[in-house]
Amino acid sequence: MEFLNVYRRVLALLTPERGLAVTLALANLALAGLHFAEPVLFGKVVDVLAGIAGRPAGEVWHDTVLLLTLWGVVGLTGIVANILVALFADRLAHRNRLGAMQRFFEHVLALPLAFHGDIHSGRLLKVMLQGADHLFGLWLAFFREHLETFVTLLVLLPLTLLLNWRLALLLIVLVVLFAVMTTLVIRRTERAQSEVESQHSQLAASASDALANVVVVQSFVRHEAETRNFSDISRKVLRAQFPVLNWWALVSVMTRAASTLAVISIFALGTWLTLAGEATVGEVVSFMGFANLLIGRLEHAMGFASRLFFQLPALREFFQVLDTRSNVAERPGAATLPRVRGDVAFEGVSFAYRGGQRALADVDMQVPAGSTVALVGHTGAGKTTALSLLHRVWDPTAGRILIDGVDIREVTLASLRQNIGVVFQESLLFNRSIAENLRVGKPDATDAELEAAARLAEAHDFILRQPRGYQTLVGERGSTLSGGERQRLAIARALLKDPPVLILDEATSALDAATEARVQRALKALTHNRTTFVIAHRLSTVRDADRILVFDQGRIVERGTFAELVAADGVFANLVATQLAASRHDAT
Repeated sequence: MEFLNVYRRVLALLTPERGLAVTLALANLALAGLHFAEPVLFGKVVDVLAGIAGRPAGEVWHDTVLLLTLWGVVGLTGIVANILVALFADRLAHRNRLGAMQRFFEHVLALPLAFHGDIHSGRLLKVMLQGADHLFGLWLAFFREHLETFVTLLVLLPLTLLLNWRLALLLIVLVVLFAVMTTLVIRRTERAQSEVESQHSQLAASASDALANVVVVQSFVRHEAETRNFSDISRKVLRAQFPVLNWWALVSVMTRAASTLAVISIFALGTWLTLAGEATVGEVVSFMGFANLLIGRLEHAMGFASRLFFQLPALREFFQVLDTRSNVAERPGAATLPRVRGDVAFEGVSFAYRGGQRALADVDMQVPAGSTVALVGHTGAGKTTALSLLHRVWDPTAGRILIDGVDIREVTLASLRQNIGVVFQESLLFNRSIAENLRVGKPDATDAELEAAARLAEAHDFILRQPRGYQTLVGERGSTLSGGERQRLAIARALLKDPPVLILDEATSALDAATEARVQRALKALTHNRTTFVIAHRLSTVRDADRILVFDQGRIVERGTFAELVAADGVFANLVATQLAASRHDAT
């Protein structure tokens, strides 16, 4: 059953701390044995007291003191074992909860953009937090309850057959009935609970989506609509959850009823066996104690089964994310790429997105080190996709890409991306200080280096106008800054990295004309002796490129300088004419 497979995997995550886990398991084994011994000792005491008649007082006291001493040792040992479990189980669970979150976080950050495009960030956060909380609860419960329950049911219960097999059979029948009922309910409700968890994930994604776009919600008066959508999903959650709860409530009632019947049956059978001389009063009392112990263990087991059942979809989703493998994973033994000169070559490169949508077809280009190449074309022509392949956001479906003659799939991702700086079309900033955002490009950069990069990107002056200068927090995704300010910080971040290969994806699109002119001058100085790829829709910004590549439907259809392509009167010339006409229309 998947139920048990998931539980085994949860416990397997504790393997790095197997020494402590084994110690806690032994403590639980001792506790189970001690709890099992108490009804036996109680029964022996009853037999001693019932057989007082005709026995010397000294002999009775000897047996009584011996039993009470054993009972004291059992109690003291139980206290020590409980202290050990309470002291270390919590620490073990807390450490591994944070460790599981860290592994999940690290794994997700390394997954390709194709994965992140298919799943909402709010849902990922919910999967991580909820999954880690469930793992913590299960680890803690395993050492506090589950393990002792397993030992009692699977090891100690069969030992009762040695005491009185007839009475023991009643207890075994109780356990079998419980196991059958629980299994039937799990099979009956497993699919329904998966639907509940899916609705919960949708609820988290909806809330995260609305909160991330609160400006749009308020501007378009979407408050009531978004609240209504949240309420609709909540009602779906309840409609799916209530039938599952009904089944588990039935299990609880039936378990309690079966437990009560077991106690009554043991008392009735014990009375008959005692009258027949096949059991002592002490044995009957011991089995009554076993029944009460077993009922408590079964209630714990039912609680465990219920909790794990309701947590199963979330844990399954947690492990599914951990099991996701990147389609741009490093090859075994990948070499480290040193700082490169910057010769870049695309050889017959083709690429299709998942589902078969073709984005590039047979792209060939040779870019000498230190040159500036502009990629132009209509939206969706393949420009951004081509440069995404260069820093391995994806891998080509055919062909290869070389830097300094080395296939980029043969080197480590970290060393490849260390050689490439990217200024994205959308300026992406962390909710941290300006200085911390700039140091993403160079973690050990000095304040002087930060200022130099900011000056080159025309960002220094506006940074000094911020409340705390370079220590000012920029808000979520840079929300406290204008689009132009965010983009200048992104440019400064790339400049600070000082990579031999630079990708500018609409790097100045959010700047006004005056600021763009200053940044273009800075970028022109920076691109000297640096291989630079520029994606731009405003064709005036690529006039000075060493070469222009015109993309159309995933292919390079024209190559040349600005003047050569305009003179050719082809696709590029038409693009220039269209933009000039639009500019004249806007001016009038």
